[in-house]
Amino acid sequence: MTMAFLFPGQGSQYPTMLHQLPDHQVVREMIEEASCILNTNILDYDTEENLASTVSVQLAILVSGVAMARALINWGGWPSFVAGHSIGAFGAAVISGVLTFRDALHLVQLRATLMKQAFPYGYGMGVIVGLGPMLVQQLVVRTASSADPVYIANINASHQVTVAGTITGIRRVLDSAQGLGARKAELLRVAVPSHCPLMESVASNLENTISRVSLKEPQVPYIANTTARLLRTSGAIREDLIKSIAKPVQWHDMTKQLYERGARLFVEMPPGLVLSSLVRASYPSARVVAVSGTGVDSLLYLIKQEQDRNELGN
Repeated sequence: MTMAFLFPGQGSQYPTMLHQLPDHQVVREMIEEASCILNTNILDYDTEENLASTVSVQLAILVSGVAMARALINWGGWPSFVAGHSIGAFGAAVISGVLTFRDALHLVQLRATLMKQAFPYGYGMGVIVGLGPMLVQQLVVRTASSADPVYIANINASHQVTVAGTITGIRRVLDSAQGLGARKAELLRVAVPSHCPLMESVASNLENTISRVSLKEPQVPYIANTTARLLRTSGAIREDLIKSIAKPVQWHDMTKQLYERGARLFVEMPPGLVLSSLVRASYPSARVVAVSGTGVDSLLYLIKQEQDRNELGN
């Protein structure tokens, strides 16, 4: 079976997301471990009030994705690849075996804190659906300014692009996109301008810390955010974790890489639903599920089916 675990990024969060994880021993242990490491009750992070904080959001997403992935592995669902979108890359790095859960928690906490400190208000991200990257880039060039900078942040699909910058600048780009017939053009639930040059100072500060963290060589191949390449060394993954905060996420090319390498079952970790919908639209022949939208029993049945199919094929 060729299965890819997908780890969502910021914007996928919702209240009670941690409380809705399966009542499994591994999940309970991960929740307890995270709470001990952070010296707080991580279950308090998923309230509507706390999810307004970039720090709470990123930590909750990390814990949710890693806990669910480890539970699936405990049930026999070993991934052939891992891929994370933005902050999801840290969850992917944990499951690949490169980062310890402890180190990932501390790095994500630092990353989110630096982002929040650099841009406490007035910045964010928006999504445009129905226009391609080249056209969106033209809109950005035409409407952005030095006072209100906007950049292309992520290329999620051939006709889904996110932008990052000041809220004022983003609104101008979104209005222009709607005028050109975009099916959707709206602000995201992200309070910082991720994946653009505005984050270069944060990437630099993060590099100083990550360079001192001991990494192991990956046990599971990891797909890079910045280049969409398959990475098999800890050094390359370290570089991707550092650089991706200030560079666009190439999600469309990442999923293409996975499919071309034989991935036929894509499983999106909680709390996300968007990544799986993007894969489903691009590759109708693949089996694609989001844990948040599928019962665990149904998901395990699909994994078992793929395992049986693979054994018959061999």
